[in-house]
Amino acid sequence: RAVALLSRACGMLAVLLMIAACAVVCQMVFVRYVLGASTIWQTEFVLFSIVAATLIGSPYVLATRGHVGVDFVASHAGPGGRRALGIVASLAGVAFCAVLAWSGWRYFHEALVQGWVTESVWAPPLSIVLLPLPLGIGLLTLQYVVDLACLVAGREPAAAESDA
Repeated sequence: RAVALLSRACGMLAVLLMIAACAVVCQMVFVRYVLGASTIWQTEFVLFSIVAATLIGSPYVLATRGHVGVDFVASHAGPGGRRALGIVASLAGVAFCAVLAWSGWRYFHEALVQGWVTESVWAPPLSIVLLPLPLGIGLLTLQYVVDLACLVAGREPAAAESDA
């Protein structure tokens, strides 16, 4: 339940980031074309927000089975075959995401300790820009672990909204 709640919170945060990106694009168009002023931070903000929304929203997408999948093999396998395929896929997901999250945390820590900033006029701290990677992928790893535990226990992983 705690992981489902975290995944749902990630989904809501991803929506807020996308709304913020849309609002900033509208503001940028107004400033550039109506006021004739230059924009400094808007393009980077929109780019970082959309990438952050993608990474932070990934646990919610997995929890609700919102991802695109090709289930040709699984649809022709029996219940045992589908369970085995699910376990293999979840193990691969956990392994890949755990390595990516660990690398992301190391890179985030290095940027934080070294005080790195992006190479732009706006120059936000790189640690803030990098935080969605280890955070989102770390929570995605946790969601994969929950799904794997459900499959090993012999039940279908529940969608995050089923217990809302």
